[in-house]
Parts: sequence; structure tokens; C-alpha cells
Amino acid sequence: MAQSATLKAETRTKLGTRASRALRADGKIPANLQPADGKDHLDFAIDEREFLATRRAHVHLYDIEVGGASETAVVRELQWDSFGDNIIHVEFKRVQRGVETETEVELHFVGNPKGVVNHTIQHLTIKSIPSKIPDEIEVNVDGMDEGTHILAKDLKLPEGVSLGIDPETEVAVIAGVREEAAPAAEGEEGDEPESPASVED
Repeated sequence: MAQSATLKAETRTKLGTRASRALRADGKIPANLQPADGKDHLDFAIDEREFLATRRAHVHLYDIEVGGASETAVVRELQWDSFGDNIIHVEFKRVQRGVETETEVELHFVGNPKGVVNHTIQHLTIKSIPSKIPDEIEVNVDGMDEGTHILAKDLKLPEGVSLGIDPETEVAVIAGVREEAAPAAEGEEGDEPESPASVED
């Protein structure tokens, strides 16, 4: 996993839907950086190809060069289009190297339970230094019986990663499989009544 990557960003002076649409048409993604430690909110744009390449390389920590300065940040939130195909906005969060921070990672369920997995949450808030942020947290549900409740404290976290939520938070529950009613046999209740035989005069 790549430890970090540098993104060269352009300050955004025009905001709004029309300006954002124009940026995306030019191969850029609108983005912003949250205020922190006395530093202001920043709006900027990043190159789409460059950013997607870092995502494929499993980068979590970024040095963003914008406005003549460099900001160290992690992705706080990705916004996708209605089809879930394209990233339309990125929100970054300022962090410090070697200093623990909270972030959300996706849960990945694996295995075959004895029922259906009903997800209570899709993302888990964790604490770690930026370089230790995992791509996802695996939840093994293999062989779990119906009625099993999976709590945050039951998850196996990577080394250097801890929970950022209440350990008793429910992550998922194994529900029973609903059986479909068998079709009624011919002549049983549910069949349409036969027409009465005609009576001769």
C-alpha cells in the first residue's frame, strides 16, 4: 500500500452547480478541505485521473498543494453521481502525520451465514494514525446462525487501529430466510370454484 501521494490542486473561485459541472467536463473533481486548528475552509479542484490513480494504489494520506501551501489530509467523504459510477465531489480532512485521527472505512462482509446478513451500518468509524488507515474492515459471517448479532467489539481490527464508536454498536444481524408458500394443489382451497352444471328443464 502506498503511504501517501501528492495532489496538485487549483483554488476554486467560482462555486455552485454550473461551475462544478464545468470542472468535471474538464476532467477535474471539485473538492474542499475542512477548517481545523485555526486554518480556514478551502475550495479547490483536483485532477480526476490523478486522484483515481491514487485510489487504485490504496492511498489514504495526501499532501495537497494548493494556494502556495501544502496541506496534509485524508479523504473524509466521497460523493458519487446517482448511478454510483463517478465521483462528483471530495471532502478532505486535515491531519498530522503520526497523530491519531478518526475516519470512516467500509465494512466488507465475507462468508456464508445460516441466514441473511442485515447490515445495520455500512461504514465503521476507526481511530489510527493516517498511515495505518485500512482500505476496509472485514467481517467474517461464515457459519453464523440465525439471530446472531454482530457488535463493533466483535470485529477483528488491524494492528494500530481501534474503534471510534461505542463497542456495543450493532454492526449486523443474521436474519432468517423467508420461505415462500407452496402453491395450492388442484382442488384445494384457493382454487376458483367450478361453474355449476346446467340443469335441464
